[in-house]
Amino acid sequence: MWRHIASNAITLLIVGIFLLGGVILWGQNQYVAEGPLDERICLRVERGSNVTRVSHTLEDEGAITSGTIFRLGMDYADKTAQLKAGSFLVPEGASMAEIADIITRGGASTCGTEVVYRIGVTQATVQVRELDPATSRFVEQASFDPSADEPPAQFVEMHARPDTRYRVALAEGVTSWQVVDVLGRVDVLEGEIDKIPAEGSLAPDSYEVQVGDERADLIARMTAAQEEILTAAWQNRVEGLPIETPEEALILASIIEKETGVPEERRQVASVFVNRLNRGMRLQTDPTVIYGLTEGQGVLGRGLRQSELRAETPWNTYVIEGLPPTPIANPGRASIEAALNPDQTNYVFFVADGSGGHAFAETLEEHNANVRRWREIEAQRNSD
Repeated sequence: MWRHIASNAITLLIVGIFLLGGVILWGQNQYVAEGPLDERICLRVERGSNVTRVSHTLEDEGAITSGTIFRLGMDYADKTAQLKAGSFLVPEGASMAEIADIITRGGASTCGTEVVYRIGVTQATVQVRELDPATSRFVEQASFDPSADEPPAQFVEMHARPDTRYRVALAEGVTSWQVVDVLGRVDVLEGEIDKIPAEGSLAPDSYEVQVGDERADLIARMTAAQEEILTAAWQNRVEGLPIETPEEALILASIIEKETGVPEERRQVASVFVNRLNRGMRLQTDPTVIYGLTEGQGVLGRGLRQSELRAETPWNTYVIEGLPPTPIANPGRASIEAALNPDQTNYVFFVADGSGGHAFAETLEEHNANVRRWREIEAQRNSD
């Protein structure tokens, strides 16, 4: 009898072990299997939160099938104590294991709210924007001029949240003085910038920053990025250019940057200046005259006078021969590449065509006709 009972007990134990093993195996499969999420979501993990709260949120969002399995899986993988605060983009179909990795990997937010300090050619703005997980596009929530406007409520609210991300964005064609001036007023940065960086040495781009980052360190990142761009472009330059050094390429690129806002025109504009340099003609470009008046410190805000076109400054290409002594702005990658790989044309003139672009010409006669058309357009606009 006792043998029979013992035999049954052993059998039940074995069955139980197999069942338990099956449950564990099923749970493991569930943990790594594709999840039920149909669309990407932005999962916000509050500071001081825990895995239990996060699992409930994921269940409510329809991102996981079982909060219990999620919690057990994180615990088994020793990830429970690694939970980070922030806003995290969870892709569609993400498994529980993938979600656990996303919210414990590094702690940097990958979605949610972003405050962007934009340094533009004519003004600086602060933009508050939110990532739409479904489209992976940012939607603007608020925007203001920090030098003239009171910060809106959205900015004040998001600025106080620990998971808000910050970014500094430089427009192509800003001057180094403008960059330093605005960075001095970016409230999440610290420290001083000892001197204005060399004109043209900063790469226009978007730079993510953290609260407490040093301004000087950000300038160093911008400088390193521009050096890398210029080095690569210089190595890939075409032959026969009237440019002897990377610095001269940077000067020419800055003029191209200021002369056109149409991306498709950059190489054509570059060809005009290259042709003029090859023929010994003066560049005669208005942006260099403006830089001679402002030296990059702010915007002129009006048209040039005839006396200013004739005034002698180191940058006035109506007066000096060849290139000016320094860049006149910080050019972007496309303008640097255009300066070192221009279109092959015979153009030596260009003037605005009324569409935002330019009309190019090979002869003075063609150019004068283009100028007359532009003046007619201007007169019509003024009368309207």
